[in-house]
Amino acid sequence: MTDTPHHHTAEPQRGPEPSDVPAGATRRSVIATLGGAALGAAALGLAATRATAATGHRAAARPDADCILTPEQTEGPYYLDLETVRKDVTEGKAGVPLTLRVTVVDATTCAPLPRTAVDIWHCDALGVYSGYVAGGSTPDTTFLRGVQLTDAAGVAEFTTIYPGWYVGRALHIHVKTHAGGTVSGGTYHGGHVSHTGQLYFPEAYNTKVAALSPYRNNKATRTLNARDGIYRSGGSATLLALTQAGSDLGKGVTATVVLGIDPAATP
Repeated sequence: MTDTPHHHTAEPQRGPEPSDVPAGATRRSVIATLGGAALGAAALGLAATRATAATGHRAAARPDADCILTPEQTEGPYYLDLETVRKDVTEGKAGVPLTLRVTVVDATTCAPLPRTAVDIWHCDALGVYSGYVAGGSTPDTTFLRGVQLTDAAGVAEFTTIYPGWYVGRALHIHVKTHAGGTVSGGTYHGGHVSHTGQLYFPEAYNTKVAALSPYRNNKATRTLNARDGIYRSGGSATLLALTQAGSDLGKGVTATVVLGIDPAATP
């Protein structure tokens, strides 16, 4: 199992995503030599939402009455602390349009958490991360990364694309929540990380998306959720609920999920 992105040249396989990147490190300097570290924090509880994985469809995500703490998962080596506040993170990247709505609630009180910074990053259709130095492929790029603050209902919304995949990992979006910071100059400053996790996609949709352009040009072997060791450590808790925009999947989908967090928690 790896969390190394797919590129057009063959790469050696590695172990799971490392969770021990130094807290103050500049992530832009992290390169392919990272890997082989132990998996991050184990699952802490059941889902804040319930999945029907067999069909790939669920009802719209909403806070569960139990408000169970969402499991933490590893950050991985591809995080960049850019903290750029923006809704549209596509930067012209081709792919199935994806509207991502993340609802953040207090796992203890079930109350929505407004002004929480939701920080996402994921690979493009061919499995490449921005800002990742590997053979000079994408240094100093920022596509598919961004931060949004939750509204009064605890919802943060992004305009992005359905992610692709790379060797050893199921399709996923990385996510952090930050509490207590402020926004100035279009950037989120201060505060502390209150949750680190990953969001996953129903296989019924993954299979359909993989047949579309530009995803069908991705030559990496696609790993199913059930065969991804990181997904198996609590990933079912953050399986996204997808709603197709129309009969044509290429027109886009909306994905929703609820994160139950402890806003006072720190890494």
